[in-house]
Amino acid sequence: MNAAAAKTVSAFALLALLGVGVVGCSGEPASNGPKGDTQSSTSEEKQEAPEPVDLTGEWKQSNSNDPESFQTATITADTIEVFWNAPDTKSLYWAGTVEVPQDGSTSFAWDSANDKTKTDSAILASGDDTKTFTFENGELSYDVTAMGTTMTVRLTQE
Repeated sequence: MNAAAAKTVSAFALLALLGVGVVGCSGEPASNGPKGDTQSSTSEEKQEAPEPVDLTGEWKQSNSNDPESFQTATITADTIEVFWNAPDTKSLYWAGTVEVPQDGSTSFAWDSANDKTKTDSAILASGDDTKTFTFENGELSYDVTAMGTTMTVRLTQE
């Protein structure tokens, strides 16, 4: 083989090696994990926000000392009415506002503003301007003071 042919073969061999190197470097970048793990965190951020707790409906006292004397509540989207219940009677105790957090919290408290247009004429109604209600573990609770005694009333949804 003469020198010119050897240079030509060497040149082709060099070009072939360079070509393999260039092709090898132009592939997809290496991944540290399996395919599909390269998604950005924006898909996680697109998850839907949790729905607010729905308190609407009828509630009944679960810790009454007398099965015939207890409190009940009716909650609409933004109001609550609480009643004393006894055989053949039902008397208003509280009428006020409901504030459910929009962030989906399952444990929270709110200060209900008394609707005095309803409670001022009710003899057994609370005269307080506000009452703190707590919702936790599916239970609604608040304090009631009558005849100098305070007790925590606990209601569950019916």
